[in-house]
Amino acid sequence: MSSSDIKKLRQPIVTVLGHVDHGKTSLLDKIRGTAVVRKEAGEMTQEVGASVVPRSVIQKVAEPLKNIIPLKLEIPGLLFIDTPGHELFSNLRKRGGSVADISVVVVDVTEGFQKQTFESIQILRDRRVPFLMAANKIDRVPGWQPNPNQPFTVSISRQSKEVQSRLDTLIYKLVMDLAQLGFNAERFDRVRDFTRNVAIVPVSAKTGEGIPELLALLAGLSQRYMENRLKVVEGPAKGVVMEVKEEIGLGHTIDVIVYDGILKKNDILVLAGLNGPIVTRVRGILVPKPLQDIRIVKTDFVSLDEVVAAAGVKISAPGLEEAIAGSPLYVAEDESRIEQLKKVVEEEVSTIKIYNKDVSGVIIKSDSLGTLEAIVSAVSGEKIPIRLADVGPISKRDVLEAKLSEDEAYRVILAFRVRPLTGVDVSGVKLISNEIIYQLIDELERYIQEVRDRERRRTLESMSLPCKVKILPGFVFRRSDPIIVGVEVIGGVLKPGTTLIDKEGRQIGQVLQIQDKKKSLERATKGMEVAVSIKSNLMVGRHVNEGDFLYSDFTNDELGLLLKKFKDVVTNDMMEVIEETVKIKRKEDPLFALSVLN
Repeated sequence: MSSSDIKKLRQPIVTVLGHVDHGKTSLLDKIRGTAVVRKEAGEMTQEVGASVVPRSVIQKVAEPLKNIIPLKLEIPGLLFIDTPGHELFSNLRKRGGSVADISVVVVDVTEGFQKQTFESIQILRDRRVPFLMAANKIDRVPGWQPNPNQPFTVSISRQSKEVQSRLDTLIYKLVMDLAQLGFNAERFDRVRDFTRNVAIVPVSAKTGEGIPELLALLAGLSQRYMENRLKVVEGPAKGVVMEVKEEIGLGHTIDVIVYDGILKKNDILVLAGLNGPIVTRVRGILVPKPLQDIRIVKTDFVSLDEVVAAAGVKISAPGLEEAIAGSPLYVAEDESRIEQLKKVVEEEVSTIKIYNKDVSGVIIKSDSLGTLEAIVSAVSGEKIPIRLADVGPISKRDVLEAKLSEDEAYRVILAFRVRPLTGVDVSGVKLISNEIIYQLIDELERYIQEVRDRERRRTLESMSLPCKVKILPGFVFRRSDPIIVGVEVIGGVLKPGTTLIDKEGRQIGQVLQIQDKKKSLERATKGMEVAVSIKSNLMVGRHVNEGDFLYSDFTNDELGLLLKKFKDVVTNDMMEVIEETVKIKRKEDPLFALSVLN
C-alpha cells in the first residue's frame, strides 16, 4: 500500500470502559504516557477529549512482538477517548450505532466481573461495538515478579509455574463470566479466530506490562477487520458533542469528537440545544499545545483552520450556551441544507426524550443526551415506568410532573449531574442524585422497595386476618352491646376491627378492643387467652353462648388479596381457619373462594 493509500484510512476511535476502581483511568494514563515518551519529534499527540497514540509509537512499543504479532500498520494511529466510563461513552452515540470503533473493557483480574463490567458489556452489545478485555492488575497476582513495560508474553515466561497457574485460574473465571453473556473468550495468545473470540489481554497499568500487546491488538484488529469503516470521508464533518464548557476568553465552547469528514473554520454547524436545534458558524477550531494535557491546560490552545476525522477538538462559536452534551453535530455544506439537518437533529433527540403525561412514572433529568439514553434504558430494563425524561436542570415543571404520578413509589426525580434551578422546591417528591448510573438505579430500586414495604405494612395493618376464637365458659363480663367476653384464639390472628360470624355464617358483630391483663393489644395469636369487646345487637345466652366458636368474616376479594400478596404471613393454623371459614361461607354461596383457592 502506498503512502497516499495510507492517508485514506483514519485512526480508529477507542473507548475504555469498566467497573469503577478497576483501573480505567490508570490504564489510559499509562497509554498516554507511553505515547508522549515514545513519540517522534514534531508529532502532536494532544487532542480535546482524546489522546492520539501515533503509528510510530505503536510500532516501537510492539517491536519485541514482531515474531508473535506481525504488525504492518496502515492506520495513522489510535484515538483514545480520554474520559473513561460508560456514562461518557454513552455520549458517543450516532444513528445506527456508536462513534466508537472498538473498545477496551477493563476488569481487575483479582476481583473479576462487577456490576459495571456487566453493564459496560451490555452497552457494547447494544451498540454493536467489538471489544477486547484488559485483565488489569496482574502485578497483584500473589508471587508476581514485575517486568516494567515488557510485553506480557515476555513477562509471563519469567514467572514461576505457580504464578502462571494462578493467573490462568483468574483468566478462566473471566472466560466463564463472558460465556454466561454469550461470548467465547480466551487469552489473546491462545486465540485462533479473533472474529469469534473475545481476546483477553493480561496487563498492568502500574508496571506497563502487557501494554505492547494491547496496543498491537487494537491497531492490528481494527485495521484488519474495519477497513471499510475506517476509510476517510472527504465530505462535511459529522461529530458528537462530548462536553459543553465556558472558557475564559472564549465564552461557551463544545468539545467534539469528529468521526467523519472534514471540519473547517466558518463551517455552518447544526446541533441540539435545550430549546431546539442550534445553527451557528465555527469561529475557531482549537487543540491543546503539544506535550500538554487538556485536563490541566485550560486556555493555552493552538488554532487550526481545519481538522480531518477522527479527531477531538474544541469548537468556539456563537450561541452555544444551550448546547447539549451528547448531541449529534453536522456541518451544512450550504444554507439550503440547514432545515433538513435541523429535522435530522430533532428526530435523533426525540427518540431519547420522553413525555408520557398519562403514565404514573419517574422523572429523569440528566446532563447529556447520551447519559439520558443510558439511564432511560437502565430504568426501562427494570420495568420501572417513565413519565418524563429530558436534559437540563430540574425545573418547577419537573417537580409538578413528579407530584402528578398517582403511585407514591414513582413520585421520584432521578438526577444525573444536574441540580434544581434556583428557587425550585423539591419537597413533596423524592430526589435521587448520583454520578454513577448503576448506583442511581440501585438507589431508585431501594426507594421503590421501601415505599412498597410501607404500603404493604399499612395494607396488612388495616386488614382483618382469618381467625377462629372460642368463647371461654365462665368468662362473660357483659352480655349485651358491647358484648365483653374472654376468648381463646384457636388459630389465625385476631385484630380490632375484625367482623365475627358463627358456625352458621350469621354475623355476630365487630371487635372493638382486645385486652390482656388490662393492657390493650393490637393483635392476639394462636394460644392466647384475652378479653374482647364486641359491638353487637345480639346477646350472650340468647343468640350466642359460652363455648361457641366464632370466625372472622372476609370477602372473596379480601381472601384473594391475602393469599396473593401476603401469603408469607399465612401460617398453617391460619390456613386451617380459612378452610373452615370457606366451608361456612359456601352454605350461602357454593362458589365462594373457588377461583381463589384453586
